[in-house]
Amino acid sequence: MTRLAVVTGGGTGIGRSTAGMLAGEGFDVIIVGRRAEVLDDAVKWIGPQATAVTADVTDPAQLPAVVEAVAGRPLDVLVNNAGAYVAGDESTLHEVADRWRANLDSNVLTAVLTTTALLPQLRRPGGKIILTSSIAAQRGGGGPYSAAKAALHGYVLDLATSLGAEGITANVIAPGYITDSEFFDGRMTPEGHQHRVAATLVKRAGTPGEIAETVRWLVGPGGGFVTGQIINVNGGSVLGR
Repeated sequence: MTRLAVVTGGGTGIGRSTAGMLAGEGFDVIIVGRRAEVLDDAVKWIGPQATAVTADVTDPAQLPAVVEAVAGRPLDVLVNNAGAYVAGDESTLHEVADRWRANLDSNVLTAVLTTTALLPQLRRPGGKIILTSSIAAQRGGGGPYSAAKAALHGYVLDLATSLGAEGITANVIAPGYITDSEFFDGRMTPEGHQHRVAATLVKRAGTPGEIAETVRWLVGPGGGFVTGQIINVNGGSVLGR
């Protein structure tokens, strides 16, 4: 039977590139996101092995639609890529609370709810869980965003520990500065771009395809003994620990 993957946040950027790579590797791919028109464009780009589910995975009531799309098949790969930097005023404590909750919902709860909902379907042994974090989790920046991404690191350690005996691996990929995505849409200046490029050791930005290649390794034969790891793909902006 054809292998199956689910990619949340699969309509653009890293998620779309990852879904395309997985389809090229022979997977059936379910991409999940909130905007139907964006998902439709991504499905056309990925090809006939892709299907889309329009769902907000911060909402527990919308996760059953994702489970139904899996349709009882063994799930080989789950890529929890949904997430966003949520800006906002913090002039009052209520505004601080709202912004922190929004970032935690977008970046942590998405992964927790999706993983929990699909856990019964993950292939045993052989299932792969991948979470997309950020360089911000290790060097700060973005306030609640960096804190939310850092929370994924602790979460993946718990997943790896609890699921290892069942033959399921769980890892985090922490990208550095990646262009060709919506993340910096409307917020990146030429000066900001140059600063981020200069902060790398290789003196360039990364691409969504390079993150997808990291996923390719993790879900392939070479990644079977890798679990509970934070894999930095950042051009040397933050050195390994």
